[in-house]
Amino acid sequence: MRALCWHGKGDVRVDTVPDPKIQHPRDAIIKITACAICGSDLHLLDGYQPTMEEGDILGHENMGEVIELGSEVTNLKIGDRVVVPFTISCGQCFFCRKGLFSCCDRTNPNHEMAEKAMGQSPAGLFGFSHMLGGYSGGQAEFLRVPMADVGPIKVPDNVTDEQALFLSDIFPTGYMAAVNAQIEDGDTVAIWGCGPVGQFAIRSAFMLGAGRVIAIDEVPERLAMARAGGAETIDFSQIDVHDELMRLTDKRGPDSCIDAVGAEAAGHGAIDAVMDKIKAATFLATDRVHVLRQAIMACRKGGTVSVPGVYVGMGDNIPIGAGMNKGLTIKTGQTHVQAYTKPLLERIIKGDIDPSFVVTDQASLEDAPEMYRKFRDKEDGVIKVVMRPGL
Repeated sequence: MRALCWHGKGDVRVDTVPDPKIQHPRDAIIKITACAICGSDLHLLDGYQPTMEEGDILGHENMGEVIELGSEVTNLKIGDRVVVPFTISCGQCFFCRKGLFSCCDRTNPNHEMAEKAMGQSPAGLFGFSHMLGGYSGGQAEFLRVPMADVGPIKVPDNVTDEQALFLSDIFPTGYMAAVNAQIEDGDTVAIWGCGPVGQFAIRSAFMLGAGRVIAIDEVPERLAMARAGGAETIDFSQIDVHDELMRLTDKRGPDSCIDAVGAEAAGHGAIDAVMDKIKAATFLATDRVHVLRQAIMACRKGGTVSVPGVYVGMGDNIPIGAGMNKGLTIKTGQTHVQAYTKPLLERIIKGDIDPSFVVTDQASLEDAPEMYRKFRDKEDGVIKVVMRPGL
């Protein structure tokens, strides 16, 4: 089959690789009909995520048609059209029973590697390094889906691929970010990052009762999409974010702050952002945490900071004293996707939201290296790329 493979920092290529096979009775094989490039994939492209190996197949936003099933998968049948959560979860361990699917205890075969870096291992993830399982991703013609009796959700015929695909990651991720923000009716929510996750966080915040959403970015097309979703916007390249948030909230600060940026935050001359880049370049730190610092400093006393943006290692100079003395709640985590797919699919079916609004580009799998570059460099208005193998 054809698949997008990682060959080192800044180097992804479409290669011919062996087709996946059933390896366990709970496996399924799907023929990919649509997949997408996620912002967290850029951490792989840019070399931020450790334990990548040459030839690894990328991609964790996947959907397709079931073509083969292991003997223990009884909830699916051949020909079903399914979306696959990016988290691989057993459904049976302590954490899965509590609905904490991204913390699954059983799906990372390389758990000892993760334990050294994090203390305990999270769940295995598709296409996201050997520390997180070494599973092949779905930017490919076919995908092996472990624990297929727990993860994939069937998609009805009246829901398009573009509407359903983002149930694999960014819609539940944006929604869980808003849930973690502990929004009360009428609250003001500030969201850093108007990429795909930020866009879904904006709309999810309103669905959960926010009165105002203030979205922060510098890319004109992303800011325009945020405004189309009802947000007020701040262009951080033109104005001081903290001062503007204080002005917009009568100096109280937003009730909740969402960091939808993560490890590669930019800062346009801010001293801490410049130092982050220097430290990352000289291996004195791994993550650029400029946005997290801003969110902690801006959030109102007693408020909540929600962090869906992916961090991969170490960042320094986090103002923990401000967080403690202001009484902030900080909630983080990879998304517990399986907890959200069914209720969010119902919202799509009811017409509460059409997730296809975020799609700016359609491409073939063969176009993937160029689309990765455009997405990373924010060229030509690219916000979300859907790829169709075989086009």
